[in-house]
Amino acid sequence: MSSTYDDSLGLEVSSDSFWEVGNYKRTVKRIEDGHRLCSDLMNCIHERARIEKAYAQQLTEWAKRWKQLVEKGPQYGTAEKAWQAFMLEAEKVSELHLDVKGALMNEDFEKIKNWQKEAFHKQMMAGFKETKEAEDGFRKAQKPWAKKLKEVEASKKAYHAACKEEKLAVSREANSKADPTLNPEQLKKLQDKVDKSKQDVLKTKEKYEKSLKELDNATPQYMENMELVFEQCQQFEEKRLRFFREVLLEVQKHLDLSTTGSYQNIYAELEQNIKGADAVEDLRWFRANHGPGMSMNWPQFEEWSADLNRTLSRREKKKAADGVTLTGINQTGDQPNKNSSVSSSERNQSYPTEWSDEETSNPFSSSDAQGETNPFDEEEASLTMEVRVRALYDYEGQEHDELSFKTGEELTKIEDEDEQGWCKGRLDNGQVGLYPANYVEPIQ
Repeated sequence: MSSTYDDSLGLEVSSDSFWEVGNYKRTVKRIEDGHRLCSDLMNCIHERARIEKAYAQQLTEWAKRWKQLVEKGPQYGTAEKAWQAFMLEAEKVSELHLDVKGALMNEDFEKIKNWQKEAFHKQMMAGFKETKEAEDGFRKAQKPWAKKLKEVEASKKAYHAACKEEKLAVSREANSKADPTLNPEQLKKLQDKVDKSKQDVLKTKEKYEKSLKELDNATPQYMENMELVFEQCQQFEEKRLRFFREVLLEVQKHLDLSTTGSYQNIYAELEQNIKGADAVEDLRWFRANHGPGMSMNWPQFEEWSADLNRTLSRREKKKAADGVTLTGINQTGDQPNKNSSVSSSERNQSYPTEWSDEETSNPFSSSDAQGETNPFDEEEASLTMEVRVRALYDYEGQEHDELSFKTGEELTKIEDEDEQGWCKGRLDNGQVGLYPANYVEPIQ
């Protein structure tokens, strides 16, 4: 799975689907977005009211000044009256724009303010009651299914690890048959290890299949519960969308001062655009793109494959926690297999044993933070004592940063074995790289 889930469940989501654990938060966030949009609409109307007031004042000042100039000027008769008609028109238009300003603030602004107060109830600490109710509803609906999903992931990991251990045990036993130095007792132990690993594979596979079946059985109820909470959020959002449409139409009526054809065309177009808002269509789009209408990659049984990590480079395998997965080792002759190792992608996944409703806010606990390299690690590594070692078996490096050597060849170990069983060494020709720790022994 790819991206992280921020409810601290140790689960990761594989898609952007609404049904993934934690993806309901987009629907919950829409409630807070609705409150903010109410405030934005009030600010928008307030700014337009100030413009209307300023324009009315400018018209009044312009009319007063030019009315005095015309009265005191040399113009007379009907021409003077015609000229004065300009100032009279400005005074009347000024009054209309003051009426628009009053309607915007006293009716539209106050209506949105009161509706926002009635629809959204702030809590004592932070956030809104409606947000908490939706969050709690989704958590309650998702908790049982998410817990079973966590069990599926854990059982799948155990099954794949058992398959890997079985492959290694079989390889060790095959190599031991070509080693004349091993006594019957040692061969018997290797055979017992193979038998035990095969039993572990069967047990873990059975547990994996059982947990996946339980998850499938819980899915219909999970979908029903999630759908119920989602529809409640849809109804809440529908009220806001319809209210906005109603308010915008009222604002349009207050702004429409058209007396000429051009004004009529402008405001007819504005009305047409506002009436084009369709709450049902908006809700249908949200449902298809962010709700139950989205497709979902439901978890299916995944068979373990030995080639899962062969395409990764050695540098990629070491990035997360300097962990490596042993791949590409030539297992012919008398070479032993490396101990079971875990790839970096598996080591980065954590699966807490209990569901938790507590959300973590530690920025240093994220997967991004864990992936960063520590500059002090390199300094510490540079202080490791160098040790001369001798190769016990032939090894051919499979990556560009691995060493190749023959049995009996001596080299220098410059970094101790990591938790995945790899050391860093230097050949006598100066080449530096990685090698399996159990392929060499210290020179006494």
